Amino acid sequence: NGLISLSGTVDVGSNTTVLGVGSSSGFTGGGLRLKKVTNVVVRNLNISKPLAPADGIEVQASTKVWIDHNSFSADRDHDKDYYDGLLDINHASDNVTVSWNTFKDHFKGSLVGHSDNNASEDTGHLKVTYHHNWFNNVNSRIPSLRFGTGHFYDNYVVGAETAVHSRMGAQMLVENNVFRTTGVAVTTNRSSDVDGYANLRGNDLGGAATEVSRVGTFTSAPYSYTAEPASSVVASVTGGAGAGKL
Repeated sequence: NGLISLSGTVDVGSNTTVLGVGSSSGFTGGGLRLKKVTNVVVRNLNISKPLAPADGIEVQASTKVWIDHNSFSADRDHDKDYYDGLLDINHASDNVTVSWNTFKDHFKGSLVGHSDNNASEDTGHLKVTYHHNWFNNVNSRIPSLRFGTGHFYDNYVVGAETAVHSRMGAQMLVENNVFRTTGVAVTTNRSSDVDGYANLRGNDLGGAATEVSRVGTFTSAPYSYTAEPASSVVASVTGGAGAGKL
């Protein structure tokens, strides 16, 4: 209950829920680390200005994680490395769902897979789902995914330079999202020696470019879900995403 100032990171154990009380609880200046844990929920928190090297939330070598209805933010008044990632997922983490969050005013939004050189650990892992999130004035990494398998649907992206970035053989299914004032909605061929793969369907690109050098084989998610059409995404996400919207 309330806003807690952090210096660095706080570790969260397995079988744990971290739940904010009300609409204004959370952490500022640092963040949470989920390292080698399973069965964790992080919900209804305001997480702001994680000073490097801390991330807002770092999920490392962990499984079965649900990150839901949080508000992540920083500012873009500093160098891009002043703050670290708002949400980073790495070291072969698996089965991570990121739903109904807001990400605002940041350079490097959400990195999945920390290095091009980590194939031996990450290949076959980093299975992530992002749905009904609102990325507003986030420059890039929405998300950036290496090696893994990502499902990105019903998200609203505003003001990005590059949004979805699939690299190092990652497979991404990108469906029914809305992009506005965004340069490149989806890219598979930047910044790494090996391109990624992407399948796109039902998106409202809003004039954004796509750079898909390789179309992937990931066309059907291994779980039941209902993706609402892009035409209703803006109303749903702006009305329901973020802390205090439970």
